[in-house]
Amino acid sequence: MKFEFTLAWRFLREGRFQSALIIIGVAVGVAVVIYISALILGLQANTINRTLGAQAHIVIKPLDETVRNVLPPGTTLATIQPKAQRLRSVDNWQVLMPALAADPDVVAVSPMASGAAIAIRGEANRAIVLFGVELDRYDRIVELSTKLTRGSFRLNAGEVMIGTELAKDLGVDVGDRLRVLTTTANDQFQISGIVDLGSRDLNRRALYLPMRTAQNLLGIPGGATNIDIRVRDIFSADGVAKRLQSVGLVNAESWMQTNGQLLNALQAQGVSTTIIRVFVSIVVMLGIASVLVVSVVQKRKEIGILRAIGASRGQMTRVFLLQGALVGFVGSTLGGMLAALLVAAFSALVTNSAGQPLFQIEIEPSLLISSCLIATVCGTLAAVAPALRASKLDPAQAIRV
Repeated sequence: MKFEFTLAWRFLREGRFQSALIIIGVAVGVAVVIYISALILGLQANTINRTLGAQAHIVIKPLDETVRNVLPPGTTLATIQPKAQRLRSVDNWQVLMPALAADPDVVAVSPMASGAAIAIRGEANRAIVLFGVELDRYDRIVELSTKLTRGSFRLNAGEVMIGTELAKDLGVDVGDRLRVLTTTANDQFQISGIVDLGSRDLNRRALYLPMRTAQNLLGIPGGATNIDIRVRDIFSADGVAKRLQSVGLVNAESWMQTNGQLLNALQAQGVSTTIIRVFVSIVVMLGIASVLVVSVVQKRKEIGILRAIGASRGQMTRVFLLQGALVGFVGSTLGGMLAALLVAAFSALVTNSAGQPLFQIEIEPSLLISSCLIATVCGTLAAVAPALRASKLDPAQAIRV
């Protein structure tokens, strides 16, 4: 292959202007593919992190209570009123937890006692949601410790942690006391920490307290209203939820069910990225093919002389295939560098009020390698037609022209 490679490189050097133009075209195309792919991947990761920042991947809840028909057969009712749902505990949740944790796709399991309440501080009051948790277990579900803005990450007896917006609404800070009122009980607590959950709505109504305290306030002593689960692959949550539902008489709901619109948007973004990559690849192939076709016409005499002195058809075919591969490889390498510059420029110019990037963008090595390989393969494929045309030239006719 030394002869073919040397000849291919010489042909590219002789047509420097044409070669430079097509290499620049390939570089721009590859840069666009890598940059847009990295941008969409970063946006998706940021959206998922914000959505699942304070949400379990799978939530295990009791089955809904339904109305049972105990009337004699044949009896017709004018209306059937749905049964009002009440706060209930998951049956045998202590026994159920080890069975759920045994699933190979499950990373962490945490029980919770959750319900509605009212937080009162002086004349201010707000409707809130109590999250009674075992802090160490729950931290493995949503990484709550990373969201602490002030105070200490602890939930001792008589202590609570609240969202940032709730702290503003009630006019409280770390160390202050507030009263929590439910339909069955009320008690006073001291604020040990304030957390930012990444959502204004959650920050306005979230109050975390020890699980046993929440059980007493909600009137479900020893109970758990739901079991939160974290899985290894967030996009497998739906399948894992269906599998876990068979473990007991429970309702398993994944984040993919509760955030259907978000999932559709992520899928649409993925399809858009694929379409862009396909069309850019087609443009790159057409550009390389057009340049090499012109090169075959321009090098007609040279090809004829090489064929006359003993160069085989296979060698001439490989010469032009190597030209396409070289253009694709060099262009994609430059394109990767250009994409890195674009990502750096985006991170530096598009910032929030604090001067930080809106979201993290990283060019994954797999994305860079795959884009370069695809460009090189496309360059080789684009050279097939010109290579076959060059190999079929008759030496006598080519030299005579």
